[in-house]
Amino acid sequence: MADWRRQLAGSLDVVVDKGAAPDTEIAGDKSPWEGFRSGFVTLLGRPNSGKSTLVNAIVGTKVAIVSDKAQTTRHAIRGVLHRDEVQVVFVDTPGIHKPRTALGERLNATAADAAVDVDVVCLCIDATQTLGQGDRFIAERLSGDSIVVVTKIDAAPRSKVVAQLAAAGELGFAEYFPTSARTGKGMDALVERLCELMPPGPPLYPADMVSDMPEARWVAELVREQLLAVTREELPHSITVAVTEWEWPRIRVEILVERQSQKPMVIGKKGSVLKEVGIAARAQLPEGVFLELRVGVEKNWQRRPEMLDRFGYGPGSMARPDL
Repeated sequence: MADWRRQLAGSLDVVVDKGAAPDTEIAGDKSPWEGFRSGFVTLLGRPNSGKSTLVNAIVGTKVAIVSDKAQTTRHAIRGVLHRDEVQVVFVDTPGIHKPRTALGERLNATAADAAVDVDVVCLCIDATQTLGQGDRFIAERLSGDSIVVVTKIDAAPRSKVVAQLAAAGELGFAEYFPTSARTGKGMDALVERLCELMPPGPPLYPADMVSDMPEARWVAELVREQLLAVTREELPHSITVAVTEWEWPRIRVEILVERQSQKPMVIGKKGSVLKEVGIAARAQLPEGVFLELRVGVEKNWQRRPEMLDRFGYGPGSMARPDL
């Protein structure tokens, strides 16, 4: 087994025997949340398996950026579903893949870390793709009570969906849900089942919170999403974005690439790309915000641990709240 597989396998193996926390009750001490249930659901899968789109659809609002580029998600992102008697925290994760850089290794570690100590793990499998070695690699390291979610069924012929479900059935899990986040087909059944699986407990987040992502990171992610939409080939993977100044309503955003030759592609002719990106990002922010976009170069930042630390890439960059 290659080094990356050995390291990732060791991380994922911890979810095979999650164990169950013992029930505790203090005599005569009645909680105001008696009868309430809450818990965490982590979504794992290969890149572009529809995890982020699924979380956005379930929560009912955009909490994770989406694109057709692999490795769009670079952090563990939590979206919160609120219901009268249950709260479910969905954890979107980077796609698990064979890494070629230190960034790739950290993204895999982030995904593996997000599957530890949660109540349910869902393996997302794209209905439009052949079930492959990457899917099986993840599946082999999950406990049998994990749930398989076949995504994007609206984008695949019925025969392909049936074949994918049959192939997924050979993975040995207890439950399988075909879904389409775009049309909503199959979503109600999946969400209802996940709500049923949540253990007794109080709400983990306030009723008005749908995500715990810091505002500055969300702005940076919105800018990166727009850059992903207009860049091609290797450039999307070479871009990272961070907010460097926040004096509302003025926000300065730093866009970094790895080579000097990439800088003009991000700026565009007479600043056309930056202008397009800025307009699209501002449209998703409160009225009156001023975004200042600056482009710089950090050679080979994906391979430099100090740069990855600076941008918060890796497990624990968004810690689980104290319960």
